[in-house]
Amino acid sequence: MPMRPCRVEIRTQAFEENYRFLRSLVAPPTELLAIVKADAYGHSLALCAPAAVRAGAQWLGVTSVEEGIAARALCPEAHVLVIGGVFPGQGAAVIEHGLTVVAWELWQLNELECAARAAGALPASLPVHLEIDTGMSRQGASPHGLEPVLARFAPGSRLRLEGVMTHLFAADEAGGMVTASQLAQLNEAVERIEAAGLYADWLSVGNSAALLAGQEREITALAARHGMKPMLRPGLALYGLVPRFDPTFEENIPPSIAAARQRLRPVLSWKAEVVGVRSVPAGSVVGYNGTFVATEPMRLALVAAGYADGLDRQLGNRFSLLVRGEQAPLVGRISMDQSVLDVTGIPRVEAGDEVVILGTQGTETITAFDYADATGTIPWEVFTRIGPRVRRIAV
Repeated sequence: MPMRPCRVEIRTQAFEENYRFLRSLVAPPTELLAIVKADAYGHSLALCAPAAVRAGAQWLGVTSVEEGIAARALCPEAHVLVIGGVFPGQGAAVIEHGLTVVAWELWQLNELECAARAAGALPASLPVHLEIDTGMSRQGASPHGLEPVLARFAPGSRLRLEGVMTHLFAADEAGGMVTASQLAQLNEAVERIEAAGLYADWLSVGNSAALLAGQEREITALAARHGMKPMLRPGLALYGLVPRFDPTFEENIPPSIAAARQRLRPVLSWKAEVVGVRSVPAGSVVGYNGTFVATEPMRLALVAAGYADGLDRQLGNRFSLLVRGEQAPLVGRISMDQSVLDVTGIPRVEAGDEVVILGTQGTETITAFDYADATGTIPWEVFTRIGPRVRRIAV
């Protein structure tokens, strides 16, 4: 049966090419973990996780055990890292589906240990990545309070410390002082880990901004100092967007950022259709509460997309979508399931015409940054707020 004409098109080939480009920026033994959490930033885990593996990714990063199970079903051979940790009662599923979990709380390690024992796992057989809080105060163990956590990896434990990780929260800022401080704290934490007689294979640090800004060099040096392999975790860049950097970066753009702006291709386009077109006289009210009143005769196009699809209600009367290769202003408040465009100045608009919410039509483009700027948010939120009822289709 034909579906309501509101869809997201995913260019899986662009995703694969983006991964390969990012991979070319690092040298062995550095590894890239492809971030496909939050349903691949709203792009569809089912489409993007296999694309990452086809491009050569051996590691996938998801938020939850539930996402990990879905990723495992899609990509049986990949290492699947559950970044958001384990919750009570989920340890058995971790074991069953061969997932690797990030942990930082004692109770998380206890959950995993008990599940591994119940499953008859051998000592040191369940890999764990230990997160260190180096200043973001979000998740992670304190570098100065590691002893009780490290004790859970004592001989006889089913747990094995496979990786140590942290999150750089200011990699997009010029100067790098915050990042340098974080890496210094991470180095101290790794020294404490080694003093406890524990050694991890992976040092997992850095997002898209860190990779493109060239901070991989510092991360690689830190990993080498401790006999570990570096791992970076690109997210937004995989989906074709270069993170915005501190303005001072623009004065001396690193070659990797300049190359990324040329090479990375957006993966997602969001499209709808015109349902119908009507002419209204001056004085006509458009939408709820009459926030728009026509000052002259107008032609209005009804679009099959509303805030239940993720089209932000704030965009009414302040943003334009694309139809017939031109920008058409959104007029009136956006409804739950529909919105209205002013197409007075665009000839021949009719029912069935394609409407682009994000993407390119003709010579015009609407980026996730354009959308984010209009709503006071960031591209990550723009992507992940596209509703689940909007079909994701590979093109």
